[in-house]
Amino acid sequence: MKAKRLATPRATCSGWTSACKCREATQCTRPPAHALPAGSSPVSDPDTSASRQPDAAQATLAAQYFDGQSARAHAVTLSLSGPTLRVRGETVTLDLLARDVQWSERTRHGPRVAHLKGDGTLHCPDARACDVWLRAAGRTDSPVVRAQQSWRWVLASVAGLALLVTSFALWGVPWFSRAALHAIPHSIDKELGRTALATIDEHLTQPSALEPAQQERVRAAFARTVAAQAAGSVPDYELLFRRGRGKQGLGPNAFALPGGTMVMTDELVRLFEADPDVLSGVLAHELGHVRHRHGMRMVVQASLIGLLSSVVLGDFSSILAAAPVVLGQASYSRAAEREADAHCAAFLKAAGVSPAVMIGLFEKLNAARAKRATDTHDAKDRVATPDDSPSWLGIAIASHPEDRERIEFFRAAALR
Repeated sequence: MKAKRLATPRATCSGWTSACKCREATQCTRPPAHALPAGSSPVSDPDTSASRQPDAAQATLAAQYFDGQSARAHAVTLSLSGPTLRVRGETVTLDLLARDVQWSERTRHGPRVAHLKGDGTLHCPDARACDVWLRAAGRTDSPVVRAQQSWRWVLASVAGLALLVTSFALWGVPWFSRAALHAIPHSIDKELGRTALATIDEHLTQPSALEPAQQERVRAAFARTVAAQAAGSVPDYELLFRRGRGKQGLGPNAFALPGGTMVMTDELVRLFEADPDVLSGVLAHELGHVRHRHGMRMVVQASLIGLLSSVVLGDFSSILAAAPVVLGQASYSRAAEREADAHCAAFLKAAGVSPAVMIGLFEKLNAARAKRATDTHDAKDRVATPDDSPSWLGIAIASHPEDRERIEFFRAAALR
């Protein structure tokens, strides 16, 4: 007699879940969704529903409390109850308004610190746990903090700052300096020129050794060139002669100071004594600086660049902060020299002198520089003495355009 095989009972779905998981739909005892009584809703299955996030109001955060009176740290826990931040520890019980607590900005490293009213602070060593707790409490980072945490935003900010600073240095500084000149009276130029001349005479120059007749010939030749200019186009000027201190001195040189003072060295006069038109051209060039107030503009530009450097770098006294001043002024000086060269060419042509005479200036100056370099090399083992002084003068010859460029300019000006 065969044993009767008992039927294995099939699993049935007795839970009122939102979705049936049974493989045998015919064994499911859950009514379909459309058969639910009106006003009723499916019951969530604890095995399939997502775990709920902890309530921010019930979550706690471990921290350290400092009362501001001593260096002792008090272990506390933080929790939120509505608008109140509760600080609890063995000896600490504080209820604070959450809006009065100033949390530090989120950073990648280091603890988070909250500043309380008065001198108290809260320190959270676990910065990550603190960030999670604050987000659960509804506190979000500001756009600035989010940008600081993004390397793309940081890189874009650095590039934007570099572009802004460069644009201001190239175009903003010259524009502002020219605008400022209109508000600066010419009496300031004269006072600045007198001060500069006193400093130069004290450290770099001494009275001229030229005969009065030699000086007068240079003045007379330049006066004839000035007389040929249009009335009212020549600014007031004063021509002085000096020789450099020390054995090297300033060499063949000339420079203009704010306010109209022009200084020519004895070496330059002796080098071109037989060609007064060249000396007149040099003085016309320096008079261009006076007319366009390049000296005062240079002072204004240096101040603006120095201010910009101190704002960006935070310390104008450092070499790094001073470097942009030197480099920026070199660029502006070249622009000023080109402007003065144009004034010189027009000045000479108005007097009937070809600007090509200036080509001889550069040829002789190059030869004089080469000789000086040779003499310096021969005397390199000589011990320096206090009478020696620099063979250059920043306001006079620094940052001039290259001689080749200037020769081409005067050659082209002579053909026009």
